[in-house]
Amino acid sequence: MDVIYLDHAATTPVHHDVLDAMLPYFSQVFGNPSSIHTRGYEAKAALEDARGRIADFIGASPGEIYFTSGGTEANNVIIKGIVTANRQKGDHVITSSIEHHSVLDTCRFLGENGCRVTYLPVDEHGVVHPDDLVRAITDKTILISIMHANNEVGTIEPVAQLGRIARCRGILFHTDAVQTLGHIPVDVDDLCIDALSASAHKLYGPKGVGIAYIRKGVRIAPTLHGGEQERHYRAGTENVPGIVGFAKAVEVASGTMLEDAVTISVMRDNLIERMISAIEGVHLNGHPVTRLPNNVNISVAGVSGESMLIALRLEGICVSNGSACNSSRTEPSHVLLSMGLSNELIRGALRLSLGRDTTNRDIDSVIGVLPSIVDRYKHFH
Repeated sequence: MDVIYLDHAATTPVHHDVLDAMLPYFSQVFGNPSSIHTRGYEAKAALEDARGRIADFIGASPGEIYFTSGGTEANNVIIKGIVTANRQKGDHVITSSIEHHSVLDTCRFLGENGCRVTYLPVDEHGVVHPDDLVRAITDKTILISIMHANNEVGTIEPVAQLGRIARCRGILFHTDAVQTLGHIPVDVDDLCIDALSASAHKLYGPKGVGIAYIRKGVRIAPTLHGGEQERHYRAGTENVPGIVGFAKAVEVASGTMLEDAVTISVMRDNLIERMISAIEGVHLNGHPVTRLPNNVNISVAGVSGESMLIALRLEGICVSNGSACNSSRTEPSHVLLSMGLSNELIRGALRLSLGRDTTNRDIDSVIGVLPSIVDRYKHFH
């Protein structure tokens, strides 16, 4: 059975150019970049070249890029590090109710350890409204963290506007760009951000490597100790093959991102329109226009998302019913709850996320089986 992969928001296949770029750093250029000999210098040179290329991609300088093990670590490093280093200025953090759990759980940890945390609401499309941010700011606010786009429903947040509000108030602003880097333009100056998190495996790079962008001059305390790597901010030997792969994935994205976004968004809209036409009771989750090019999140009244997921899997179609990081959680989606969906629609949620390898034939295959799956389970229900 051919497999149709429509879960690119969870992870993407490593691009062949990325794999080719990484391979020498496993067996030939294998040195530790902290070693002061030839093999170490070779690895260090590759690491710094990658740092510069990734910095260029987001409009940063190389000294503002710190390598991590992924988006979750980057979120932890940035949020905990900024709060720890700036506690003399205040104890208040603002985030949104629909953030990734690596942000929400970090903020809850801070809340249990002396910080005050405000969780901004969202509207029915998952949008954080600037007026709500303005009202939440106090003279003790030291950090605002709002994601660039939501990983479940694909809504793109008005980050540039939110960032300008933070900057005018002298408050540091962080965005989780894990779902957007390499898919839509990300420029740290245009977005008015002071810190950013991203992960390679969401843009056809390897798993296990991410970045924390921290604007020059931002005070941040290290959260990992034990070595001088990453200018003392992130101890531990760097993942050189992964970092090289991340830079190559960024290089590939820089040449294809805009064209990919157009092609994929056309297929996305085609899939949405055909599902709405063919399946009674379909509800599109997330903003109808301001959404990621590859994201389709629907709910079907009267059918569980898990049932649809399993039935599609038996047809060789890979989808999800929410964030891959939350697949073992039994509680309803915090994102859909925050958007005010009914329990029935939350239960019936399904996420299909397209990629460079998605074809119109794949869309046809989904439409060829999903309506009958829904009819079968509605009848059973």
